[in-house]
Amino acid sequence: MSPPDKFADTRHYDVILAPIITEKATASSEHNKVIFKVRKDATKPQIKAAVERLFDVKVETVNTLVRKGKAKNFKGVKGVQSDIKKAVVTLAEGHTIDVTTGL
Repeated sequence: MSPPDKFADTRHYDVILAPIITEKATASSEHNKVIFKVRKDATKPQIKAAVERLFDVKVETVNTLVRKGKAKNFKGVKGVQSDIKKAVVTLAEGHTIDVTTGL
């Protein structure tokens, strides 16, 4: 049996970057869903483990999507936004996460 890894929690913090707080995300919270911005290389099992460990909740499913970066103009200068990976996490009945308070 290996000793517990003292850096286990830091890896969970690295997977989940930020909660996404929009009108649509707030509306989905009524259906036990929370939306997070995650690392591009994060897998569904890693996201599930991170959410369960950090927020002490039971996760039923994790759905992911990648929003491709958009071309934008800012003061006449053309640029491209970065790609963003989002995770829609469905929580088990009776579990909630208040993303407005922070960790």
